[in-house]
Amino acid sequence: MSFRDLRNFTEMMRALGYPRLISMENFRTPNFTLVAEILIWLVKRYEPQMDIPTDVDTESDRIFFIKAVAQFMATKAHIKLNTKRLYQADGYAVREMLKITSVLYSAMKTKQMALGDRIEEDNSKFKFDLGSRISDLKAARQLASEVTSKGASLYDLLGKEVDLREMRTAAIARPLEINETEKALRASIKEVLESVEKTKDMLGNVVSDESSLDNKIEKKKQELERNRKRLQTLQSVRPAFMDEYEKIEEDLQKQYDTFVEKFRNLCFLESQLDEYHRLEQERFEEAENTLKMMQHKLREEERDLMRSSLKDEDSDMDVPEDEGSDSDMEECRPSKPRPTRNGIMAGRGARFIGNMQGGDSDETEDSEIDVDEDDEEDEEGEEGESRDLEDDILEGPVSRGARPSRGGMGPPLLEESDNDF
Repeated sequence: MSFRDLRNFTEMMRALGYPRLISMENFRTPNFTLVAEILIWLVKRYEPQMDIPTDVDTESDRIFFIKAVAQFMATKAHIKLNTKRLYQADGYAVREMLKITSVLYSAMKTKQMALGDRIEEDNSKFKFDLGSRISDLKAARQLASEVTSKGASLYDLLGKEVDLREMRTAAIARPLEINETEKALRASIKEVLESVEKTKDMLGNVVSDESSLDNKIEKKKQELERNRKRLQTLQSVRPAFMDEYEKIEEDLQKQYDTFVEKFRNLCFLESQLDEYHRLEQERFEEAENTLKMMQHKLREEERDLMRSSLKDEDSDMDVPEDEGSDSDMEECRPSKPRPTRNGIMAGRGARFIGNMQGGDSDETEDSEIDVDEDDEEDEEGEEGESRDLEDDILEGPVSRGARPSRGGMGPPLLEESDNDF
């Protein structure tokens, strides 16, 4: 339904002379009474003698009325109408009624144009129209050229008249032979008679051909009438399979509605699934980015710790051996558990054995970073450290001559190392 269809329908109905005023707002909502009234008027306008049931009170009456109108327009005017749209009685019904009104309106316009042409012909009787005389002008031009050619040939023949005159006078002066004259006349008469017989035979054949053609035309007319009557009967009779067709059509409509609903649900679920996958992918990417940032941060912190430990080791290397520091003592230790070992060594007054090469820098860094891990390992390595201390005590007399004595520096240095942790 469109505004143009409604406007054209109202204008055509007004031009056709419909007694009631039709507004474009009448078909915004279903209005079956108005549609039935318009259809009855259009059918009466097309065929005044047509009898159509006008009762539209019940549903069955309305269906019968719509089918009767559609069948009449299909058989008489060859206009195919959609009965479902007509039964809706809204803007879509206007589109179907517009088919009938357009035919009637075009017929009315054709009649008006024919009357206008007749009036123009009456007015233009005394007017000279050069367009209608073009054929006459062509014929006159052709005759003028023929006259010129004939005049030239006549002039040539008149120039030969001097020689032809003598021949003509000699032929006239020659005596005629009756036998030859009779023979020539008989031959000419015979030829004329033969041509007359041929003409008569042709006329007889024409008459027989005309009669045979008339018979054929009559047979074709009778056959045409029979076919028309048969067509009318077939168009008026309801097909046997129409009920089954309508039932199948209703089932098809139900199946189509079910299919549309399932297809809509499937599309919605697919869109939800795509949205879920997209959100999962975004979460995964966000988590991955977070892990990468944490790894990068941890690497930076580790690098900073390594740099700080390297700076501490450089500062420890500058201290002389006589001034033993806690860092030197930590580097000389082979095992990680420091508090227990330092307490034992402080009690016994043992000496520290080690070097200043920094070979255990990684262990020192680990000890500085993972203090809690060292505390946990202290308990596990007490027995091993005690054994190492006993070995150091036994080896003390041998190594005293080669190693510097740090006498009373042991206990204070151990206390400072413990304070460092």
